[in-house]
Amino acid sequence: MTAQMHAVAFSEPGGPEVLHPVLLSRPEPGPGEVRVRVCAATVNPTDTVRRSGGRAAEVLAVPGPYVVGMEFAGELHALGPGVASGLKVGDPVMGMVIPSGPNGGYAEYVVVPAESVVAAPRGVDLVAAATVPMNGLSAQMSLDLIDLSPGQVLAVTGAAGTYGGYVTQIAKDRGLHVVADAAEKDRQLVTSRGADVVVERGPGVAERIRHAFPEGVDGLVDGAVLNDAVVPAIKAGGRIVTVRFFKGESERDVTYHLLKVRDYAREHTKLDELRDLVERGRLTTRVAATFPFEQAAVAHRRLEAGGVRGRLVLTFKHRPDDR
Repeated sequence: MTAQMHAVAFSEPGGPEVLHPVLLSRPEPGPGEVRVRVCAATVNPTDTVRRSGGRAAEVLAVPGPYVVGMEFAGELHALGPGVASGLKVGDPVMGMVIPSGPNGGYAEYVVVPAESVVAAPRGVDLVAAATVPMNGLSAQMSLDLIDLSPGQVLAVTGAAGTYGGYVTQIAKDRGLHVVADAAEKDRQLVTSRGADVVVERGPGVAERIRHAFPEGVDGLVDGAVLNDAVVPAIKAGGRIVTVRFFKGESERDVTYHLLKVRDYAREHTKLDELRDLVERGRLTTRVAATFPFEQAAVAHRRLEAGGVRGRLVLTFKHRPDDR
């Protein structure tokens, strides 16, 4: 009899109400793959975009039902043929998955390439560990794309969010000078992440950054998705990393870099660097709230309502004999 698992999925794109619990066949790891028994999976903006039909051509290219979720933490459950890993079955791990059909983070089990999983950081629980892989790799990729040298100035919008906060902390670890935006209520949070200068977020943020740095900043990571509105903050010849695949018209020789984190999904060394940063206290996890996985629709509504600081995390309670 084929082993089964519980998951949350949708059959057709739509609002949060299209998410519903399903029973699926438990996936088997192939050559070079591992299976993880998921204990926690985050809810990210990319999940709500996929669920709502924002990437319908990509999502619907394979048969459903469709399970979203790009990062998770849990226990290593099985190794596929040819996997040589320092990890063993039962070890706590975290990882990233590129959702495809029924294989995504909102499920009791997920199969991914072995390179997409590392040991969970010591000193944090699996709920907190789940917030690290995709968001952390996004931050690393952003900084790799922008490629600034120690001492140069980086601006970060959306700095109070998980992605923006990770960019800020990793940028400081790399020796950059960081100016970040924040609402007044988030100023202390953003400062605690290491920002050297904090300016008020919202309309006119580019001018406020320019006021702090009259020549403009060397690079900018646009976590707030302000797009062209924030480009005037960048000096001539500077660089910007954008999310949601936005690329504006080049002006003043400003270079646009588009963030596509799936290209880092198998960057095992970088994922392990994130583990090390958390263990050394250089990267701070932040969980906004947890929900039983069956309440994924509730979590999606809360994320889409805005104002969430930290990550919403879905949790899975496995039976003791469910091995």
